[in-house]
Amino acid sequence: MSNSMSRAVTGRPAVVWPHIFAGFCASLISIGLARFAYTPLLPVLIQAHWFSASDVVYLGAANLAGYLVGALLGRPLAARVSNVTTLRAMKVLVTLAFLACAFPVSTNWFFVWRLLSGVAGGAIMVLVAATVLPHVPGDRKGLASGAVFLGLGLGIAASGTVVPLLLRFGLRETWIGLAALSAILTAASWYGWPRQTAPVAQQAATTPSSASNAPINILYVQYALMAAGLVPAMVFLVDFVARGLGAGASLGSLFWILYGVGAIFGPPLYGVCADRLGARSALRLLLSAQAITVAALAGASNHLLIGALTVIIGSFPPGIVPLVLARVRETVPGSAARQNVIWSRATTVFAASQALSGYAYSAIYNGSGGNHRLLFVMGAVATALAVLVDICIPLLLRKQANAGSVNTP
Repeated sequence: MSNSMSRAVTGRPAVVWPHIFAGFCASLISIGLARFAYTPLLPVLIQAHWFSASDVVYLGAANLAGYLVGALLGRPLAARVSNVTTLRAMKVLVTLAFLACAFPVSTNWFFVWRLLSGVAGGAIMVLVAATVLPHVPGDRKGLASGAVFLGLGLGIAASGTVVPLLLRFGLRETWIGLAALSAILTAASWYGWPRQTAPVAQQAATTPSSASNAPINILYVQYALMAAGLVPAMVFLVDFVARGLGAGASLGSLFWILYGVGAIFGPPLYGVCADRLGARSALRLLLSAQAITVAALAGASNHLLIGALTVIIGSFPPGIVPLVLARVRETVPGSAARQNVIWSRATTVFAASQALSGYAYSAIYNGSGGNHRLLFVMGAVATALAVLVDICIPLLLRKQANAGSVNTP
């Protein structure tokens, strides 16, 4: 443990670190593995004739649709049975979904279980920060959120390393192995959650109605565009390398490992940028870099160049989570209850955009004859728009305000 991390929990190591570990395992299981392990399996599912190419793409989008449902249901469910009970149940649900996917009874069967794994991911994303961070010292909340959401990055990396190893035993055995790993992490973190958490219903009731002001609405739009921007690489990168470039599934899995390397560094790197530059400036800088990188991927054919771009792109999905959380705290300082509600709404907006984008990209992919590069261009445009929204809308609002003051007698 580093000195900085040790100081983060000075005086409370036995209390805080189990909570952070429980949150880390939740993000690792429900999103890091449940969503991202599917990507390196996509070409294998097609080659093994479990499903057709078009079915596999839509089944991948089912997880994104479930994520939206989970984001909507997470807080109401927690209000009835508590945050901790909901979080535990969602981790169990992910484990069952992995096991069920080992048996491709039908396309509908597989769709339902992929959907349910997404529900668990959405509910956990809404609840995990609100459950863990109130028990972390105030000056270390950013560090703790980075540690919790590091599970996303490690899950991506694990999906690129563990999945190919499991595939040596067979496709069914791979799903069973993921279920076993999920069960172990669920059991290891079962008692790590805080014993008491603030009631969700009370938090919502104390939130002022002014939460949806202009800066927050801009953030919602930005987060929706970020979701649309990350889907093409997240879903289609391995298939692009394996089948689009004709490199094969093994090399495709290697590129997914590179994606995972970037994902590991994403949360701490983006957190440092937020601390040094401020969340808003960091968002503008990192979104601009991401848009340029994805646009470069759309035109790249050299494997070394694609590998370097992949590392940068991989940092984005897990990195933006603590960064947007920091932006919420920066925009609405000093009110944890209000921040929790805004974060819940932002997660729902993100999930809705991601689900719609997933199905839209799937339709475009099938309609264009499997044109991966077109999807990457669209992702780059969406990410660039997220930057422009934050620059242009405040300027327009200021011009309107100035015009109104001039016309006022």
